[in-house]
Amino acid sequence: MTVVVQKYGGSSVADVEKIRAVAERVMRTKHAGHGVVVVVSAMGDTTDELLALAKRVSANPDRRELDMLLSAGERISMALLSMAIRELGGDAISFTGSQSGIITNDRHVDARIIEVRPFRVQDELSRGRVVVVAGYQGVSYRREVTTLGRGGSDTTAVAMAAALDAEYCEICSDVDGVYTADPRVVADARRIGTLSYEETQELAESGAKVLNAQAVEFAKGAGIAIYARATASALPGSDPSADGTVVRKDAPRTPGSVVGVASERDVFVLQSASDATELVGWLDARGVVGKQLQSTAFGAPGDGVTLVISRENLHDEGRLRKDIDQSYGAAASLVDGIGAVSVVGAGINASYGNLLRGTKALRDAGITPQALSTSSFRITWIVPRESVDEAVRALHSALVIADVPRLP
Repeated sequence: MTVVVQKYGGSSVADVEKIRAVAERVMRTKHAGHGVVVVVSAMGDTTDELLALAKRVSANPDRRELDMLLSAGERISMALLSMAIRELGGDAISFTGSQSGIITNDRHVDARIIEVRPFRVQDELSRGRVVVVAGYQGVSYRREVTTLGRGGSDTTAVAMAAALDAEYCEICSDVDGVYTADPRVVADARRIGTLSYEETQELAESGAKVLNAQAVEFAKGAGIAIYARATASALPGSDPSADGTVVRKDAPRTPGSVVGVASERDVFVLQSASDATELVGWLDARGVVGKQLQSTAFGAPGDGVTLVISRENLHDEGRLRKDIDQSYGAAASLVDGIGAVSVVGAGINASYGNLLRGTKALRDAGITPQALSTSSFRITWIVPRESVDEAVRALHSALVIADVPRLP
C-alpha cells in the first residue's frame, strides 16, 4: 500500500462545511487504495487571532508561552477533521506534533525539525486508519512544545512524507498551484506547471506564500515530489502539473529564464558600524534571524554589518528595538518603510541581462532601488514599502511576460 500525505491550509478548514469537504476528499483518496496521512493548519485566521490576544496581554510575549498558545489552533482542526472522517464511515485518529514524532531543536516560535519518529503514525496506518496530524508544531529534545513559524504546516507534511517514504506530498490550499506572481497584485500572473526544488525554495524565501522554504528543503533531501493544488480540485491524475504545480528535482526550462516574482513587504534593515561578529552573535542569542547579511570584511577590524530582517516570526520587535538602543546606541540603527522584491529562476545571473532589464523596469516605473543582492537563483531589490506592488508588476511585465532573449 502506497502512502500519500495531504496538507490542508487554514482557508481549507476555515469552518465546519469546509472541514466536511476536506473529509470527503480524504475519503476519496483512501478509497483509491492509499494509506493517508493528513496534516492540518489552524482554522481560518485562528493563529492571527491567538497572536492578537497574546499582544493584548503582553506587548512582547514570551516565546515559550506563545508556542503553548499558538499550538492550540491546529489541535482544534485535527480533532474536528478526525470526527468528520468518522461521520463518513472512515476510521481516523488525530495526533499532535509531539504524538506523531516531530522532534525539533530548542528554538521557540521558529523551531526547525531535526528528526521525525513516525512510529505511532505507522502503527495506525497498518491498522487501516487515516492519521490526522496537527501541523506547525513539534516537541523539542527537551520535551518543550515548539512551533515552526509561518507556513510550518507545510514543513510538517513534507517531513512526514519523507519519514514515511510517501509516494508524494499534496499541499492543498485555496489556489491551484504556484503562480508567476501573486494574482491579487498581477492580473496576468500565470500558474507554473513545474518547478525545481531550488526555484521553489528561493520563491518561498523571497515571500511567496504557497509553499514553505524548509518544507522544500526536506523534499529535496528525500526526493519527495510536492503537488501544490487547490483543495477543490480532483485527486492528482497521470499529469498533476495539468491542474496544479509539481515541485521536483528538475524543471524543463531554459537557463536564464525568470520563473516568477515574489515580494516581502514587512521587512526592515539593521545597519551598524559595530563589530559584525559580536552583533550577529548578540542577535542569535535573542533568536533574531536575518534574511540577507552584508559585511565588507566580516570579523575584521572596522567591519560593520547591514542585515535585512523579516517581521514574520519576530513577535517582540519592541523589546528588540529597546535592547539595540541600550546596547549599541547610535552605533546601530533600524531602517523601516522598505520592502524586498525578487525575481527567481535557474541560471538567472549567468549574465547581467536580467539584472539590467529589471533595474531599468523599476526606474521606468519611477522606483529607485535602495539596495541589491543576488544569488545563483535570485535577484532582490530593496525598494520603498509603498512601491512593492508596483515593483512586482513592473518586473513581471519586463522579465516574465516580455519575450526576453534567453541564453543558449
